[in-house]
Amino acid sequence: MIKKFLDKLMGKSTPGTSGGKPHFGKREEVPASVHGINPELVDHRAAEVVATLKHAGFEAYIVGGAVRDLLLGLRPKDFDVATNATPEQVKGLFRRAFIIGKRFRIVHVVHGRGREHEVIEVSTFRAYLDNAAAGQVAGNEKTSKAQLSGMQHAVDASGRVLRDNVWGPQDEDATRRDFTVNAMYYDPVSQIVVDYHKGLQDAKKKTLRMIGDPATRYREDPVRIIRAVRFAAKLSGLGFSIEAKSAAPLVQSQALLAEVPQSRMFDEMLKLLQTGHAIATIEQLRKLGMAKGIYPLLDVAVERADTPFVKAALVDTDRRVNEGKPVAPSFLLACVLWEDVRNGWQARLNQRQHPLPALQEAIDEVFDKRIGDVSGRGKLAADMREIWVMQPRFEKRVGNTPFGMVMQPRFRAGFDFMRLRADVGEVEEALAEWWQDFQTADDERRDDLLDQAKEEQKARQKAQPVVKRVPRAAPAADPRGLPQGSDAGPVDSDAEFPSEGGAPKKRRRRRRKPGGAGGGEGAAPAAAGE
Repeated sequence: MIKKFLDKLMGKSTPGTSGGKPHFGKREEVPASVHGINPELVDHRAAEVVATLKHAGFEAYIVGGAVRDLLLGLRPKDFDVATNATPEQVKGLFRRAFIIGKRFRIVHVVHGRGREHEVIEVSTFRAYLDNAAAGQVAGNEKTSKAQLSGMQHAVDASGRVLRDNVWGPQDEDATRRDFTVNAMYYDPVSQIVVDYHKGLQDAKKKTLRMIGDPATRYREDPVRIIRAVRFAAKLSGLGFSIEAKSAAPLVQSQALLAEVPQSRMFDEMLKLLQTGHAIATIEQLRKLGMAKGIYPLLDVAVERADTPFVKAALVDTDRRVNEGKPVAPSFLLACVLWEDVRNGWQARLNQRQHPLPALQEAIDEVFDKRIGDVSGRGKLAADMREIWVMQPRFEKRVGNTPFGMVMQPRFRAGFDFMRLRADVGEVEEALAEWWQDFQTADDERRDDLLDQAKEEQKARQKAQPVVKRVPRAAPAADPRGLPQGSDAGPVDSDAEFPSEGGAPKKRRRRRRKPGGAGGGEGAAPAAAGE
């Protein structure tokens, strides 16, 4: 009794209880007649991985969000498998399998090659361990690499789990997952669903409920805060919402995200914006009071989500994902940060800087201010730069420029960017239509389009108002016969004086030859009377 009281007082409660003896939920096996999962929605390669593991004598199930989506009648985009086989045992059963990760060691089983390949992620059942008994480190993954190298279970000073590679039974594995609807297991062979935490009931009630104490679970892994928003956004269209108790600590727990490595935060931000629910994600962030403070670049996206250009980019990204088309993070981030680039560029042009160097300087400034070193200034930054630099080049439709443009690897991304600019009225619609025709036209049609561009250019030049120079009034002569304000020095060769009224005749200064007797800059003037 005393131990239970002390454990409860010190917060040593398990996720499944309010304190005391661990409770990992009651195993319920739900038959196909009750859960109603359509086997045709199950990816055959994931089913093959499960069958191979079971044939080798191991337990294996499809797990997580795939089970949730199958229960909702959706076709999952990704399939994960959970098993009691260790990563080394899993790797030994498949020809193309790779152990990855340090914090959580998992196996990627690869099917197919090239663009058609698919990765089935296989994880080993993990044990629930009291974090108070875990190894303690003062720093994070980067600052404590040497100390963490020999640890299987470790947490930092805030309670965030840095290592979790202790294997255990299925009921403990279910308890250490986040939401109840993500903690179910489906066996495609027997077609039963295994449920420990009433996830099936929550799915029917359309509720996202955290397993255990929400504040503790967010502290264990702060990225669960972002996952809560992502799941709420993804399922909001089906009527799902976060349970009040699970939502309450979200805002207060945001500060924990400061300890998460920036590279991981960057990846999680992209998941929020590029999984087909970007608009719904923005709405959830605002609804939950989390519009600011998660990640600086995400703050900019939320702030500008209602501007015509960024909103068009978010809507277009959602459309492409839902149509099964690829999306690139460089494109969306280029759209979000275009306002900064454009304003910086215009400010430099106003200072009479050359256009291209001015644009490059503006881009560098935006990278330093908004992105920092997260992208590594690698491919992501290079692709963003190409998209931006291409924009003024779309205005040049003469000579060989259009032919060179359409041959560039990033032309399509640059054109799609310009297409969005035309949709919101930033550039002329006719310009976007011209490039749309040119990139798909044959040689004869391209010649016609180039002629059309030339005629349009001539028409614009004719339409511009002609500025006529007003001739200067002849300056009044002083008594010496010199123009007003002049001295008795040499007369400028361009000066014109009236020939009437005794005024001196126009005189021309003789041009000196360089290198001659009287030539060269700074040579003495010729003698009078020469």
